[in-house]
Amino acid sequence: MNQTGEWNKARKIIIGIVDVFLFIGSLLLSFYLKFGKNIPIVNFEAFQGSIIYVSLAFLVVNILVGTYIFYNKSISDFLFITVIGQFVLSLVIMVLTFAGRWLTFPRSVILINFFVGTIILFLWRAVVFKIYQRMSGSKRVLILGMEKDVFAAVDNFTNTKSIRHVVTHVVLSDYYENVSRHLDEIDIVYLASQIEESEKLKIYDLLTSKEKKMFLNTSFENLIMVNPNMMNIEDESIIEVSAFRIPQEDGLMKRTIDVIVAVLGIVVTSPIMAIAAILVKQSSEGPIFYKQTRITKDGKEFEILKFRSMGVTAEKESGPVLATSNDVRVTPVGKYLRSLRIDELPQLFNVLSGDMSLVGPRPERPFFVDQFKELNPHYYLRHNVRAGITGYAQVYGKYASDFNSKLNFDLIYIKKYSLVLDLKIMLQTVKILFDKVSSRGVDESERTVHSEQEIEARGIKVIY
Repeated sequence: MNQTGEWNKARKIIIGIVDVFLFIGSLLLSFYLKFGKNIPIVNFEAFQGSIIYVSLAFLVVNILVGTYIFYNKSISDFLFITVIGQFVLSLVIMVLTFAGRWLTFPRSVILINFFVGTIILFLWRAVVFKIYQRMSGSKRVLILGMEKDVFAAVDNFTNTKSIRHVVTHVVLSDYYENVSRHLDEIDIVYLASQIEESEKLKIYDLLTSKEKKMFLNTSFENLIMVNPNMMNIEDESIIEVSAFRIPQEDGLMKRTIDVIVAVLGIVVTSPIMAIAAILVKQSSEGPIFYKQTRITKDGKEFEILKFRSMGVTAEKESGPVLATSNDVRVTPVGKYLRSLRIDELPQLFNVLSGDMSLVGPRPERPFFVDQFKELNPHYYLRHNVRAGITGYAQVYGKYASDFNSKLNFDLIYIKKYSLVLDLKIMLQTVKILFDKVSSRGVDESERTVHSEQEIEARGIKVIY
């Protein structure tokens, strides 16, 4: 594929450098707005001496929140990211000012910079994003596979807010011949289903020779090859498939961070939890906390803690039911606790006790786990790690995704695990607090593509 339209690393580095200079400029402007031309010498010298460290912190925070990933973003995403990045950085600078007098930033300057920096950086990033869209353009996608898989894939591509990938063709049979025939009309081929290995290799050879991209689905056969270990034995290179487990030394560090952050989190959020407890108690009859049996690492059962958001008789007649969009069982106060994720705060005590982690697959109830295991033989693999308050599926997927989609996200998380990935997920969780879609329940009726005719109505060519 022609790489001139790709947003390569060199461009991202340049954007990051400009980002840093704009951030430094916004700090200087904040000092000027506070003090005018008479900036106190002690403050300005502290600014000069700390600017390298503050700039590095700025870059780390923005890399972790995904500022320099463009393909799946919209303008509103950059506004969220900029606000979150500036907020986290303001906290970092404020903590440093308490830690030592060497960073004598007045609190008012930090506050002014939050607003000034947010405005300057967002305007710059909005311009960059528009340039990115114009230079990179849209990539034409051909989706091939079985009908049910293709319908789901079309939904995912066409419902996304990004215009980076546009589905133009759908192939339901004679895959290689049809890809060959329409190759000049597309940029990417997405294999939504498992097809014959010989035919897949022919398609891959064709795409490689014509410099076209191939996307693969997240079936178990493909996921097992994520993050392989390369070995050299004599004159042969061997690919060792990595396990769906977190290495022991990484697990120990992860647990240490869980305990520290859980303690700090309980202390910091205790006023919020106290207010939530009062509201729950006054809004409806029943206990403040809701306890429910869930499954965590190694299939162990534990009692998850939440602020009660439903009536005490929510499942008395229906039995266990997955939460749905606009669930009538949710109390008025519970609706807001859920939308802001405040109902999840007591789970910090679950983290402290060792039943949960800050980041990991969301814990399911035994009733549903038994069902999911029957439907998918690989479901047990998500229990190789502790259940989490937030997770890869919550940040990169949708709350309304079916259990197979969530499982795929969970398995990717386990395969790609690192402490940096945990930190990225925790920071990006802040963004989904403001995303109503991510806080909704399961609703299968939201799937919009059910037939060929609906695909063709979207201007997509259906090929047999």
